[in-house]
Amino acid sequence: MLLTSDSPLELCALDAEHVAAVLEDCVDQLAVLGSIITIPETMAGSAPNNSMDEIAKLLNGQKHLEGRYEELVLNDRHSSEMAGLKQNMKSSAQALMKSVKQNPLAAENLIKLQQDREYLQLLVSECLEEVTQEGSFEGLIRATVEEREKKNKLQETILREEDARKNVRALQRQLLDLKKSKEVEIQSRNEMIAHLKDQLQETRAKTSMERKYIEKECQVQKVMKNKQCTMTETELQTELENLQVHMDEENKVNKETEMWVKKHHDQLQEKVEYWMDKYEREVDQKSEELSNLKGSKANILLKLQELTLKYQEYEEVVMEDRAQKEKAKKAAEKAELEIRCATKIQAWWKGVMVRRGLGQYAKKKGKKGK
Repeated sequence: MLLTSDSPLELCALDAEHVAAVLEDCVDQLAVLGSIITIPETMAGSAPNNSMDEIAKLLNGQKHLEGRYEELVLNDRHSSEMAGLKQNMKSSAQALMKSVKQNPLAAENLIKLQQDREYLQLLVSECLEEVTQEGSFEGLIRATVEEREKKNKLQETILREEDARKNVRALQRQLLDLKKSKEVEIQSRNEMIAHLKDQLQETRAKTSMERKYIEKECQVQKVMKNKQCTMTETELQTELENLQVHMDEENKVNKETEMWVKKHHDQLQEKVEYWMDKYEREVDQKSEELSNLKGSKANILLKLQELTLKYQEYEEVVMEDRAQKEKAKKAAEKAELEIRCATKIQAWWKGVMVRRGLGQYAKKKGKKGK
């Protein structure tokens, strides 16, 4: 199949004739199918499940063949393959009609099938007219896209409806559970109210008895408190009189003590003045002694410095004397050592001369020939 250069969906004349022949045959078959299908006014019952499954399989096969046909048209396949596909579609339609005749459907399904057939026949007729006149099949593609969109929207609507139904069922179950729980809660609260009413009656009776008992007890306690207050008042009055006598004695003692303290305060004041005068005199005396001590200390420090200088001079003299004595001692020891050494050397030399007969120790020779 060759496409023209004007539009990618336009067919050449030969391919357009082939496609037109196939579409015309398809229109004739759909018309025959419409004359075969009859919708009864009343239906005895629904078809068995096996028949429904078989018809569903045939319809799916028919849709698959139609999709295959669209692919062949778009992909530019050979007319021989289209002829085989046409034969398969014809066989599938015959099998569908046979299944419909053997297993009648419900009235709604037959009406739906008739409507789909009419829509498909109209669509194929329009496509045949477009292929015959313009050599293209854009209308078929648009219709296919629109049907797919409608089918997707319908599927989405069905899914939303199923979700809504599930939610409604879940909410109904929750409402039923909530209703049951509320009924149980109301029953338990009614039982609690009855129990609380009984407790209220008991509490009222008990409160009335306790109130009467407390009133009597309060009266008795009031009488006892009055007696206690009278006794306490008498005791406090006696204690007050004793305290008044004690206070008088304390005032008297306080006055005497105050006079004694004042007298001794005057004496102590005189002693303080005496001791202050004595303190001032002794401070002046000690200050003078301190000044004298500071002067004597300065004199003593001067003397100490002079003595220190003299001590250093004497120490230097002593050190020099000691050094001279040490030097003289070493010189004497050295002289003595030299004398001893010289004596030993002389003794050794004298011995050598004696042994060897040297010097004055030489042996004298006798005169021969006298």
